[in-house]
Amino acid sequence: MRRILDWIDHRTGLETAVRNFLYEDIPASSGFHQVFGSVALFLFLVQAFTGAMLAFNYAPSPGEAYNSVKYIMTELTGGRLIRGLHHWGSSMMIVVVVLHMTQVFLWGAYKKPREATWMVGCVLMMMTLGFGLTGYLLPWDNRAYWGTVVTTQIAGLAPGAGPYVVRLMGADGGVGVVTFSRFYALHTLLLPLAIVLLIAFHIYLVRKHGVAPASGDTLPKKKFFPEQVFKDTVAVFLAFVILFVMALTLRAPLERLADPTDTTYIPRPDWYFLFLFQTLKFFEGPLEVVGAVVLPNLAIVALFLVPFLDRGRMKRVIERKGAAVVVAVAAIGWTGLTAAAIATTPAALVSGETEGPAAWRHLSPEELAGIGYFRKENCAACHALGEGGTKVGPDLTGAAIKRDARWMIAHFKSPQALVPGTSMPSIHLPDAQLNALAAFILKLNARNAQDLREAPQPAVEGAMVYQQNRCGACHQVNGAGVKLGPPLNGLSQRHDRAWVEGHFADPQKFSPGTVMPPYRFSPRDLERVASYLMSL
Repeated sequence: MRRILDWIDHRTGLETAVRNFLYEDIPASSGFHQVFGSVALFLFLVQAFTGAMLAFNYAPSPGEAYNSVKYIMTELTGGRLIRGLHHWGSSMMIVVVVLHMTQVFLWGAYKKPREATWMVGCVLMMMTLGFGLTGYLLPWDNRAYWGTVVTTQIAGLAPGAGPYVVRLMGADGGVGVVTFSRFYALHTLLLPLAIVLLIAFHIYLVRKHGVAPASGDTLPKKKFFPEQVFKDTVAVFLAFVILFVMALTLRAPLERLADPTDTTYIPRPDWYFLFLFQTLKFFEGPLEVVGAVVLPNLAIVALFLVPFLDRGRMKRVIERKGAAVVVAVAAIGWTGLTAAAIATTPAALVSGETEGPAAWRHLSPEELAGIGYFRKENCAACHALGEGGTKVGPDLTGAAIKRDARWMIAHFKSPQALVPGTSMPSIHLPDAQLNALAAFILKLNARNAQDLREAPQPAVEGAMVYQQNRCGACHQVNGAGVKLGPPLNGLSQRHDRAWVEGHFADPQKFSPGTVMPPYRFSPRDLERVASYLMSL
């Protein structure tokens, strides 16, 4: 084994590098207060790993992005856990990075010769916030869309540079495909590469200048391994336990599909930007640029200049009363502004849609109409939907019986031809309805069967009317359909039921210039389709 290790070390220098890393000299005063850097690095690795896992099933285009995130959270094995780790991990990483910067500030570890180490750390903190900002749009739900609209509007307030910044973000014509593509490229390509290089440079600077000792520390130095490694490992383990519990117990938010026509939606940024959102309320009209641009940039500049503003001798942390006051004022201000923003957040945004609607609400109209044909043909008399018991046909939630839609439609038309000896009768429905039935069955799994089985009949019948009249040729519901007309998700928040029913009868009266033809529904069909659309 020694010969093998010597061979590897001679060719690569790997063993020597690891030994030098582990047996670095660190001050005797080092301890648990210096574990935040290691925890931040660990959380970045978690973000990189979970982000790669999500990318395997993520569709990087608006609309499809929403559907893929919904698929990850509702159908993919372990998908909800992976997204939870990624979502809550981003928040936790921001918290730990801020704690790391606070610890360095309180201890005065930015003083000569560590000014560059501090400034690189400031850039890393900005980039961590940049990850949160660019990743916010990628689920493409209403929360993400309108939050990004506000972000681009704030960016546009920058004196002189505002229009160029908005154009660079791809939002000069509004938040859309170009904005999404640029945020996705930043989040998955440019920022990861840049932050990896900066983390490596930051670690190099820490190693070059060493860990800053406490003032008055004259004790002999100790080795990084094993004592400090043990403390870092304990901190990393506790951080992961907290993150894992959060991912298991707290659902990562996913609201309804982004609706650019939903002007009644009240946007809110993620919690770590709420203080800035609240600050803007104190500056209105011409002063808005002060709260949106001037104050945040002054704070960033001051952060970078800290090592040059405080050039005094090193002191013990208990003697750094000025630094403690600055941290206390910043913490009180941030907490107060964040609490005020949370207190003014509408209850629906706090406890309503972020938990996600029932599973049947996520279905496309075709899949929901398929439930109606399933019930109409009384398929449940022979097939179970995960509720147990013994029936003639197989349980339709079992993965073993799943085929593609073409096979299923052929099976519906002529069961004996594909499954000789079966007692299943032929189903005599038009191809469009058979396709809807197949789409519903393909959507079934052991987790969602009960929710789909309990889909309300009025919504099911409304989806059947929607499909029969080919409304999807102009409109989208849950990402399915064509974008010729406005998306129909969230219609109830834009119009009342009387407007919807009147619009069907006379579209030109309610939407002058529309290409939508009038629909002469029977009273029952009108009631069903209106109920369905108002439930979205």
